[in-house]
Amino acid sequence: MRTLFGLCVMICAIMVSSMVSAADDPIKIGAVLSVTGPASFLGEPEKNTILMLEEQINAAGGVLGRPVDIIVYDDETNVNKAVLSADKLLKKDRVVAVLGPSVSGNTLAIMNKFETAKVPLISCSAAEKIVKPVKPYVFKTPQSDRLAVGKILDFAKVKGQKKIAIITVSNGYGQAGREVLKEMIPASGMELVADEVYGPKDTDMTAQLTKIKNIAPDAIICWGTNPGPAVIARNRVQLGITTPLYMSHGVASNKFIELAGEAANGLILPASQLIVADQLADDDPQKALLLSYIKAYSDAFGTPPSAFGGYGHDALMLVVEAIKSAGSAEPHAVRDGLEATKDFRGITGVFTMSPEDHNGLDSSAFVMVAIENGAWKIIGE
Repeated sequence: MRTLFGLCVMICAIMVSSMVSAADDPIKIGAVLSVTGPASFLGEPEKNTILMLEEQINAAGGVLGRPVDIIVYDDETNVNKAVLSADKLLKKDRVVAVLGPSVSGNTLAIMNKFETAKVPLISCSAAEKIVKPVKPYVFKTPQSDRLAVGKILDFAKVKGQKKIAIITVSNGYGQAGREVLKEMIPASGMELVADEVYGPKDTDMTAQLTKIKNIAPDAIICWGTNPGPAVIARNRVQLGITTPLYMSHGVASNKFIELAGEAANGLILPASQLIVADQLADDDPQKALLLSYIKAYSDAFGTPPSAFGGYGHDALMLVVEAIKSAGSAEPHAVRDGLEATKDFRGITGVFTMSPEDHNGLDSSAFVMVAIENGAWKIIGE
């Protein structure tokens, strides 16, 4: 009898010890980011932000009393390395969620893996087709192309610009934007008069811009990420084109101004409020958070953050809030918590998710800005 009692006590002790150990285990969250390679201007601030937040979260006691362990893999802006990194996070590291990738093409290449594994993916890339149609385990933090295109077209319409030319990059981001532009321009009562494409590694777009110049549109919309749009901005000046040039939100960072130089002046685009935080009204619901993030990032890394770092911030904090609201770090619970997100104030905007919307942003996540004397300036909502 004593032997049986002792055995029960020992089993109970092991179970309690095991439960305590499990409660203390870190919550492992993965990230696949383009820290190096052509899209490093996206991935580096995302990585910096995520690791800065990891330190802050753990210093404050973690999540549900458990530390957070962020495992970051650099895909080097290479789709094959993104695939390998995703496999490693899902099969070896057994993470509860994954942040990223930084670029749309890499996200599109891996996102079905997360549906199969039933682990949430919170992408830091913008292409609308990442979340449309909705896939249960796939979310994203950047504003969708459709919101950005709508913001540009509404602005152009007020200016009386009806004949629109587009020039887009032939990668995942550019192709997704091109599809939306080709749909929304005629739907807005405007005319698409030119549809030019350039390669991600092209260093001269004068041929495409010359064709556009000869058509004499009312406005040009460029859809791409650095460095191509900076080349287009410089080529436009070299060709003496004075037609208004709109850029996508994919260039909303100081890096673009650095690459384009004086040719950046006068360009217009939709952007996150982050790059003009100091110009916002004091009662703006995001202003305090934006200024706090700017200070923390600048103090830690010696340079202001970009909107792209904001995508990483929101991806991680949405996961953290989902875990808290669900009271669990199991992947299915994290997924449910993400989908139930309501009025979450992030860097990019205020997120409200639903089973029909895994981005959760509306047009208020953008302001129209112009580049004047090498600096950003709000010119409209």
